Amino acid sequence: MSSESKHTQSRKKIFVLGGDGFCGWPTSLHLSNIGHEVVIIDNLSRRNIDNELEADSLTPIKPMGTRIEAWKEVSGNTIGFHNIDIAEDYEGFLAVLNSEKPDAIVHFAEQRSAPYSMKSPKHKRYTVNNNINATHNVLCAIVESGLDTHLVHLGTMGVYGYGTAGMKIPEGYLDVEVKTEAGERIEQQILYPTNPGSVYHMTKTQDQLLFQYYNKNDSIRITDLHQGIVWGTNTAETNMDDRLINRFDYDGDYGTVLNRFLMQAAVGYPITVHGTGGQTRAFIHIQDTVRCIELAIENAPSSEDRVMIFNQMTETHRVNDLAKLVSEMTNGEIAYVSNPRKEAAANDLHVRNDLFLSKGLNPTTLDTGLLQEVTEVAGKYAHRADYSKIPATSTWTKEQQPGIPETSKELNK
Repeated sequence: MSSESKHTQSRKKIFVLGGDGFCGWPTSLHLSNIGHEVVIIDNLSRRNIDNELEADSLTPIKPMGTRIEAWKEVSGNTIGFHNIDIAEDYEGFLAVLNSEKPDAIVHFAEQRSAPYSMKSPKHKRYTVNNNINATHNVLCAIVESGLDTHLVHLGTMGVYGYGTAGMKIPEGYLDVEVKTEAGERIEQQILYPTNPGSVYHMTKTQDQLLFQYYNKNDSIRITDLHQGIVWGTNTAETNMDDRLINRFDYDGDYGTVLNRFLMQAAVGYPITVHGTGGQTRAFIHIQDTVRCIELAIENAPSSEDRVMIFNQMTETHRVNDLAKLVSEMTNGEIAYVSNPRKEAAANDLHVRNDLFLSKGLNPTTLDTGLLQEVTEVAGKYAHRADYSKIPATSTWTKEQQPGIPETSKELNK
C-alpha cells in the first residue's frame, strides 16, 4: 500500500454493486488499496451484453475469479464477491446485507449506456426494469435490514439535460422564490429541474425521486453523484498487473466519446463526430472517479441531512474541440456523420463542482500525456478491434439513419 493511500479515516466494510464494470472495478481496487474491506456484488450482466452485442472490451479483461486472485497476489488484500442480480433477487441481496452489515454501499449496478437504452423497445424496457428495480431494491433492503448504511450512488450529469439557463448548474438543488396568493415571497430549494435525453438518463432522474423519498421517510443517508463522461482506462491500481486491466469500450453503444476518439485514431479509423460536434459535455478522468467515491464515503451525511448531491466532473468541452485536439495529437482524420441522438446541434454547459473541490479533490484535467496513454493502450490492443462495431447504430427515432464515413467502409472491406 502506498504512503499516499494510508490516509483512510477508518476502515469500513463497503459493498460495491456492479463492481465488475468500467467504473466499479477500479473503484473496488482503490477502496481496497486504501484499507477498506470491499465486497463486490455483480451479476456480470455487462459481460453478457458483450456477448449480445458481439463487441468485447478492447482490453482483454479477465474473469472475476482471476481478477480477485490477482489482486490478492499483488496487494495482499482480499475482495469478496457475490453473484447476485439485485434487480431480481431481493431476498438474496437482503440476506447478504444482513450477514455482512456494510458501513457503506456504492451503487454502480445499473445499465449505463444511453445508446443501448435506445436500441429497441426491448432495450428500453430492460433499462427501466433493471435500473429502477435495482435502486428501489437497495433502498428497501437497507430499510428492512435496519442498518445505518450510507448509500453512495453513481448518477449522471445527464439528469440536468444539456444546456443552462445563463447560469452554472448547481449541485442538485436550485434556489427559487415563489409568490403566495397573499403576495408574500417565499424562498426555498427544489431539485434542479430534470431534462433527460434518453431512457437511461430518465432512469437516473427516477433514482433521484426514490432517494428523496427514502431519505425523507426513512432517514437513509444518501450521496448522489452526478458524474460527467468518463475518459481514460486505467488507474494506479489497475496498472499494477495485466490481470487487473480495466475495460476499454470502443463500440457505438458503450464507448465514451473521448475514449472512442483516441481509439479510432490509434487504429487508423476516422475520428467520427456526430452532427456538428457543437455539443458541450462534462468530463472526468477515471482516476478522479475513484477518488471522488473515496471522498464521498469519507464525508458521509448524517441521518438528519437531506440527500447530498455532488457534481462529479472536472471540466467541460465541446465535442468538436476534442476531435480537433485528438486529430492534432495523432494526425487522425475527422469525419462528420449524422447524429443518432435527438438533441440540439450545439449547446453551452456551465457546471458547479465546488463540493468535491472543497473536500480535497485535485482535478485531473485533459493532459497530452494522459491522452497519449489512452492512445497507447488502444494501439497495444488494436488487433482486438472489430471495426464493424465502431459506428453508432442505435438511434433515438425511427427516421434517423446513422452515417458511416466512406473511409470506414473501406476499412471494413
